[in-house]
Amino acid sequence: MNAPQQNNAAPQPVKSGPPVPLLVIGALLLVGGVGLGGRMWWRSQHIVDTENAFVAGRIHPVATRVPGVVTEMHMQDNAVVKAGDVLLRLDPADAAVQIERLKAQIAQADAAIATSGAQIAQVRAQAAATNSQVAQAESVLARTELEAKRSQALFGAELRATSKQELDAALAARDVARADLAARKASAAAAREAVAAAESARQSATAQKSATLAQLKDAQNQLGYVEVRAASDGRIGKRTVEVGQRVQAGQQLAAVVEQETWIVANFKETQLARMKPGQKVQIKVDAFPDKELEGHVDSFSPASGASFALLPPDNATGNFTKIVQRVPVKIVFEPESLRTLGEQAVRIVPGLSVQAEVRIAE
Repeated sequence: MNAPQQNNAAPQPVKSGPPVPLLVIGALLLVGGVGLGGRMWWRSQHIVDTENAFVAGRIHPVATRVPGVVTEMHMQDNAVVKAGDVLLRLDPADAAVQIERLKAQIAQADAAIATSGAQIAQVRAQAAATNSQVAQAESVLARTELEAKRSQALFGAELRATSKQELDAALAARDVARADLAARKASAAAAREAVAAAESARQSATAQKSATLAQLKDAQNQLGYVEVRAASDGRIGKRTVEVGQRVQAGQQLAAVVEQETWIVANFKETQLARMKPGQKVQIKVDAFPDKELEGHVDSFSPASGASFALLPPDNATGNFTKIVQRVPVKIVFEPESLRTLGEQAVRIVPGLSVQAEVRIAE
């Protein structure tokens, strides 16, 4: 038998340390961590962002100024309208009847004014006549008083140039003249009162006419209010009215949403130190995830969002907990950026969610 062959090859040394793939992975993780940390540091120095943001716009309520029944409808859901377009009409019958009634009252007031004018002319003539009668009665009284004095003088003389009967007659005539003058003066005073009353009646009729004219103007305005027109350019939304429906004054029937929009971004108070108007903003609207829009910071709210809340927080309590406040910031779209959306730009409407990144340093 042949002896077994011996293996004369030298033994291979055993490798120590981790294998190469683990080293590569570790290096990649290290590089990635350094890159991620560097990116986070760079963003903290150059960018502030928030997801607490939404699209805002001007929404004009459509409401009637008078009650009535809708007879015509000229607005459709989501339709485009121009400022001044007639949106709907109410039944004008009630306002028209009111106008006719007020016109009749004005005619009555004119008649009352004319009657008062005639009465004033009449009582003034009567007053002039009574004044003449007073003057005549004063003349008669002056004459009778002279005759009475003359008769008294003659009767008291030694020769008694007049009789007792003639003296009594002169005194009686004087008394009658005095009474007649008093009556004439009373009549003149009554005539003056009649003139004042007639003038007062004319003034009252004139004032009533003025009040009725004001009511007529208001009724004519009410007749014009039966047409509800668009307050601005925009699109119709939230329509809640139909033909035949009775509506009340001030009731909201629809809304006109303007095409112009902007962003209200609620930033933390700790993010505002380096923000200022005019800084560029990168905008992502959730409705267009593949589009990046641009804008700029327009202005800052004069108070935090909590200050405008229905129930503002009261921090003067024993259980105070500090909470980071948020301040609304208005961000305006760049027109050139919106044009990149083309026809889809009209779909940026109030209420959409937005992510905003403000470049606080280049």
